[in-house]
Amino acid sequence: METTIVITDTSVLINFLALDRVGLLSRLSSVHFVVTEHVRAEITEHFPEQLRRLNAAFETGVIEEISVTDIVEVALFADLTSKGLGLGECSAIAVAVNRKLTIAIDDKRALKKVARLGYNLKVLGTEQLVVQLIAESVLTIVEADQMKDDWEQNYRFKLSIVSFSEHF
Repeated sequence: METTIVITDTSVLINFLALDRVGLLSRLSSVHFVVTEHVRAEITEHFPEQLRRLNAAFETGVIEEISVTDIVEVALFADLTSKGLGLGECSAIAVAVNRKLTIAIDDKRALKKVARLGYNLKVLGTEQLVVQLIAESVLTIVEADQMKDDWEQNYRFKLSIVSFSEHF
């Protein structure tokens, strides 16, 4: 079975880190999550508790850190930063475009800007990842709804669904 590499932006990653549930990502079959050093830097700067959890995820292999060093990625990264996007978003998008990877991102504003620039990305958001976790029997709908409620009540992350049962 072929492994799909998914590069994640801070927006999706922080949702799982906030609930201390990032380990769920490693339980998705045939998916390997990576982040750039820029995403790590954003978490380091703004989310100290989540940084501890991210470092543990690196140590256990849940997530791998990669670098933006390819000349195409560096050029695209520079171009995207001039468009007013955050460094984590820019690095994740540059890698996704250059390496033709799926990107895990929830930032709709960034995705609209990228689409206007003509880049076509395969996107997974937090909601789609949770649906996949349910479909693979890693989470129950009840557990997923509890996560959704926690995000809404404590972390200002709101989904447009009432319950994950709407997907099944």
